[in-house]
Amino acid sequence: MQAKLREHIEKIIPLTDDEFAFVISHFSFRKVKKHQFLIQEGDPVNHSYFVVSGLLKLSYTDANDKEHILHFAMEDWWVSDYKAWFTKAKATISLDCLEDTSVFCLSLEDNVKLCASLPKMEHFFLTKSYWGYIASQQRIISLLTNSAQERYEQLLMQYPSLIQRVNKTLLASYLGVSRETLSRLSS
Repeated sequence: MQAKLREHIEKIIPLTDDEFAFVISHFSFRKVKKHQFLIQEGDPVNHSYFVVSGLLKLSYTDANDKEHILHFAMEDWWVSDYKAWFTKAKATISLDCLEDTSVFCLSLEDNVKLCASLPKMEHFFLTKSYWGYIASQQRIISLLTNSAQERYEQLLMQYPSLIQRVNKTLLASYLGVSRETLSRLSS
């Protein structure tokens, strides 16, 4: 499990064995069963998560009880309610396991200590933040400008394995369409 985290980090920065030992000492490891929540709306958010295995759904439920899926997180993704994690506020979004999941957990305090002690990790997290921000911008632009068909095709191209792992109701919610519309798009 630790090798997956190291490999992920080393796509951006090299680490010596001693540096990685220091890095991993700031994380905890957790296994979570399908349908369990790592984050529930209204709860404190104590960790950012690196997904080793499994699939999660980050979602927001509006005042009418309609669920809006912000994104799915699979292997090699970082996920959390980052606003709540960073500001120490209560969660406004939920993180639910769609499959049995293994994650490395990083508290904000450990993140700060890690970056202060090993500046190359600050570079790593800054790079990951930029890529996450870019992905969010692209998703917003897609939702604003692309047709349902274009969004579906983009999803197929970017995340082909997701189609096999997520049911049509959740995919429809992620794409911002009804289940019936998704059935027409995928036929």
